Amino acid sequence: MRPSVGNTDVDLSQFRCFIAVVETGSFTGAARRLHVTQPTVSRAVQRLESALNARLLDRSTRHLSLTPEGRAFHADLTEAYAHLDRAISRLHSSSVLRIGFCWLLPEQFSRFVARFAREAGVDFEFVRDDTATAGLDDGRTHAALLRRVPRDRPVTALPLWQEPRVAAVARTSPLARRDHLDWAELADWPLVRNAVSGTTAPELWPPDRRPAVGAVCGNYDEWLEAVAADQGIGTVPEPAARRTSHPSVVYVPLRKAPPVQVSLALPLRGAHPLAERLAAAAGREFRRSGGSAEPGVPPHRDRTPGAKHLISGAKHSFTA
Repeated sequence: MRPSVGNTDVDLSQFRCFIAVVETGSFTGAARRLHVTQPTVSRAVQRLESALNARLLDRSTRHLSLTPEGRAFHADLTEAYAHLDRAISRLHSSSVLRIGFCWLLPEQFSRFVARFAREAGVDFEFVRDDTATAGLDDGRTHAALLRRVPRDRPVTALPLWQEPRVAAVARTSPLARRDHLDWAELADWPLVRNAVSGTTAPELWPPDRRPAVGAVCGNYDEWLEAVAADQGIGTVPEPAARRTSHPSVVYVPLRKAPPVQVSLALPLRGAHPLAERLAAAAGREFRRSGGSAEPGVPPHRDRTPGAKHLISGAKHSFTA
């Protein structure tokens, strides 16, 4: 927005030129400070004086000096710039990119976000939120790393990579002594289901052969305790077996199990500019690695509406 004086517009460049002339004591010094030509500075000050209908500088002596009107205007302008600096500083301090997750934030994603933030010159926070969208619904987070994207929420998702599954069973279960399990045989055992942010549901099995649900919970910690109590078995991405231990839970390799898709989700409308930049960078980063962040994990296939939009529409670089 350009300030208007009478019927004439003035802009910040004219204000900057005037302040630089006053502080350096000459048009030449101002031009040097602002990296422009001396005539550019001179014309800017003249247009400002014309717009204000006031003489700001006394050019009648060998050295420039402020007129009484110029002295008063310079004082007011300096105070206005101080208010502007404070407003910009407050806005910058509040522009923290909040990235949600439900459980088990992958190491490769944490490293990627730290590098993105450093190169883009922004601050970020990881926020655990045990909801279906990890805080996107209520604006608590700007972006979210999800292993299950709810279809009934106004979000768009960018698939990043896939993770293989392992089975989680109680140490007292006969399955705990097995070298491996087949996906199909899990249908014979009760299932512990994390209904909010989990990745395993009976619908993953054929309609005529689905496991019964032995326990339902609302977050990963509750799920782990239910498995430990032998209320049923569960499946989780393989990184969970490496990073989450429990004295009463054994992780068993799975064969022929559907992989878990990891996606970066944003609000369908009104996404935070920093979140859009993050999605653009994530698309480049993980597409470059074939969508596979772990050894042996097959590349993902983009089946999520909006993912292509996030990549093709992203015109920002890391440092944009």
